[in-house]
Amino acid sequence: MLESVKVLCHSSIRFEDKENGIIYFDPYEIDKNYNDADYIFITHSHYDHFSPEDILKVKKDTTKIIVPNEMNNDEEIRITIEDLGFAKDDIFYVVPDNYYVEDNLDFETVPAYNVSKNFHPKEKEWVGYIIHLNDVSYYIAGDTDITEENKKVKCDVAFVPIGGTYTMTAKEAAKLVNEINPKIAVPIHYGLIVGTKEDANIFKENLNSDIKCEIMIK
Repeated sequence: MLESVKVLCHSSIRFEDKENGIIYFDPYEIDKNYNDADYIFITHSHYDHFSPEDILKVKKDTTKIIVPNEMNNDEEIRITIEDLGFAKDDIFYVVPDNYYVEDNLDFETVPAYNVSKNFHPKEKEWVGYIIHLNDVSYYIAGDTDITEENKKVKCDVAFVPIGGTYTMTAKEAAKLVNEINPKIAVPIHYGLIVGTKEDANIFKENLNSDIKCEIMIK
């Protein structure tokens, strides 16, 4: 399920899919110009998730970008996206709690927000994504706490933030994963801005024994 998946750093994830091509989530700190993306998914507008500089390192002429609708409502951000050179028809704005199909790619949006802190307000309508590739469902949670919405997620693989401060802590993330019960859990959002490698170990130690933990940020 993870053979063609790389967690590049932080929350930056790359999928290589035979049918849909190269798919990035929140590209950040990209080390060189690859310009190979068929799709780019953005969870929200914070600099470590929406990085124009890094988008340009993976974007090619035909790349499609999927972003929360709040970023369309913010004129400065909307202009920034347009200035990146995306064709108008290749920019897709999404809202939480929806199911979408684009070309042969189908995905769902899950609300991503803080419950007891103010870094990611619910009213912003930022999102996580559930993407379906080769009969496997991957949940990329975005920056979030445990919420009533994400406790209902059904997926095979869950990528969840564990760094604390802005998102769930490692123990909170493990609690969420134990509830949604995927086959595999991957900790993200640590090791660069917040969180440490030890948080990844804490996350793993607190998972139910039947859930496999893959630590992909080295």
